[in-house]
Amino acid sequence: MHPNDPNGASPPRWATLTVATCNVLNLAQPGRAFYAGQDPYSEAEHGRKLDWLGDRFKALNADVLAVQEVWDEVALRGAVARSGLRYQLVSVPGAENGPGQHGAQGTPRVGLATRLPLETIESVTDFPAEAAIEIPGLGRHARFERPPLLATLRMKHGQRVHVLTAHLKSKRPKFLQDDQGRPLEDPDDPRVAAVASVRSLLMRAAEATALRLKVVELLHRTQTPLVLMGDLNDGPHSVTTQLIAATTSAAYDKGARDTALYNAWDVQVGAALRRDVAYSHIHLGFPEVLDQVLVSEEFVGGQRRSIGDVLRLDVFNDHLHEGRDRSRSDHGFVRAVLRVRLPDTPTTS
Repeated sequence: MHPNDPNGASPPRWATLTVATCNVLNLAQPGRAFYAGQDPYSEAEHGRKLDWLGDRFKALNADVLAVQEVWDEVALRGAVARSGLRYQLVSVPGAENGPGQHGAQGTPRVGLATRLPLETIESVTDFPAEAAIEIPGLGRHARFERPPLLATLRMKHGQRVHVLTAHLKSKRPKFLQDDQGRPLEDPDDPRVAAVASVRSLLMRAAEATALRLKVVELLHRTQTPLVLMGDLNDGPHSVTTQLIAATTSAAYDKGARDTALYNAWDVQVGAALRRDVAYSHIHLGFPEVLDQVLVSEEFVGGQRRSIGDVLRLDVFNDHLHEGRDRSRSDHGFVRAVLRVRLPDTPTTS
């Protein structure tokens, strides 16, 4: 009989999986222009950014690190090196540097660093046909501006897990431009600005729908858990986030839990560790939760297909009050500690 349980049952044994999402704010090589109107980083500024990110990555100490806003993969590799952590994979598809490769063009990309064994990795570029929509003034929207990154990994004791890293279209108004980036409409006209905001909303909604269809493809009648994380550019209860997660449907329909995603903040078992201040971005003085970690039912305690739970979720956001400096990020970093139950060991009498 186990000494801690009068019924003789052994206490559960756990393996942990630590995941984190970081919008690193335009991580690019020094001297390299990325956005029109923004000066390239100097060597000194670039060095400060890598040092700062390296310190943050070291503090997070995640098994899986999802990153957004990377222009140059080599810059991310530099930040990881400054952390002192050893990741066997650092990848930012579309932002590679090498012969004939000049980093991301037009918009930054999402990436992944992990110490877990990798099975597959792919960028999800095109929408399924049913997610494509017409955007006023732009035409058919059928591709992600910043393709999500899907990786299938092996956890520490061999279990498979899917990880989706995403960075959805921002709320910033989408004004029309010509091929050289010159404006085709007046951004100071409030009527024009309203239509431009609708364009952004429609684009983000289409991306959310396409991402939802990928989630369903990965989860429907399967046993492999999924972690989706990144900068979703909207709050947990927004229409676009719920398009991806479908958590509301799962509350009323048990069958919908098969393909639902749950916000790690809401399902963490360490409720006593929660803090009231959990925002990841500040816009015009208002705190927002844009950076999220969503998990499938396999990581929700008490669900029928549960293999573990979310032990806790931490938001690293103190730097948001240190003043604007592009060597730091304008987003907080979010880390979730997940647990996986291990098989029981035989007890001795």
